[in-house]
Amino acid sequence: MKNTILGLTTAALLMTAGTAAAADYKIDKEGQHAFVQFRIKHLGYSWLYGSFKDFDGGFTYDQADPSKDKVNVTINTGSVDTNHAERDKHLRSADFLNASKFPQATFTSTGVTKNGDALKVDGNLTLNGVTKPVKLEAKLTGEGKDPWGGERAGFEATGKFALKDFNIKSDLGPASQEVELIISVEGVRQ
Repeated sequence: MKNTILGLTTAALLMTAGTAAAADYKIDKEGQHAFVQFRIKHLGYSWLYGSFKDFDGGFTYDQADPSKDKVNVTINTGSVDTNHAERDKHLRSADFLNASKFPQATFTSTGVTKNGDALKVDGNLTLNGVTKPVKLEAKLTGEGKDPWGGERAGFEATGKFALKDFNIKSDLGPASQEVELIISVEGVRQ
């Protein structure tokens, strides 16, 4: 449950896809149109959901050539929120996120390929002082002009990783070894 936290990162983070030409987008953190969420099984009986409230980043998106797509996201691990203060405190501890020693998690894409309607986003997630490859599957939610004269693009991405891969040694049982990520972002074209 606490481990789910990183699903972030990773978050992801996240998606890349395309528009007519490669364009850079900043994640709309100010308007709260972005979410880095995770879930993990609690002892195999139910799902525990959480999110990171403080993160930032951007992506490059090119509809015609996904190889030009990029994603960079930074998550403040101390911002983990599972709607339970004591659990969140435990998740921030050295048992899980080790937020005092490693206050940030990052996701940096290393490649994007198109797979039908989806985008496969390969990247490196750094969490708890460990960097490992993570794969995300992203889909374009929508793109176009906004009412304020700007342009936006939105994606949803999912992925998962094993807690032990990031030196998270707390064992919550056999059903709780992986964290699932659910990332939804809207970017404002720069």
